[in-house]
Amino acid sequence: MKAHTILLIIPILLCGCAATRPLSDAAFGAGGGALAAQFSNGNPGITAAGAAGGVLASEGLHYAAGREKKAAYQNGYDKGRSDAVKQQYWLMVSRQKGVNQSGVRYYYIQVPEQIVDGVILEPTTEYIPVEQ
Repeated sequence: MKAHTILLIIPILLCGCAATRPLSDAAFGAGGGALAAQFSNGNPGITAAGAAGGVLASEGLHYAAGREKKAAYQNGYDKGRSDAVKQQYWLMVSRQKGVNQSGVRYYYIQVPEQIVDGVILEPTTEYIPVEQ
């Protein structure tokens, strides 16, 4: 291998360690250019096209990773909302059952607003205990 080929391969190997977009673009561009130069015997137009292809490949990978990340975030968000709704549902079910540990069930009755002896009584909820 020639020395310039080794120098162009080193950024590609280091690209896996770097998490930044410019470094991976440079590494893929350099790798694409080096491969194109090798296959085209140094033709500058094909070398430039290979470098551009490497950058496009890098950007395509970044785009795919970004879409995957957004999809995973949305799935987690939806799962969290779903769990919250289920928790609220089961809380309401347990409150409607109204059974405590001693076997007493409480039934509630909505008492509407009423006037008794000229006094207006506010609407209330009354609980009636029933033993089972």
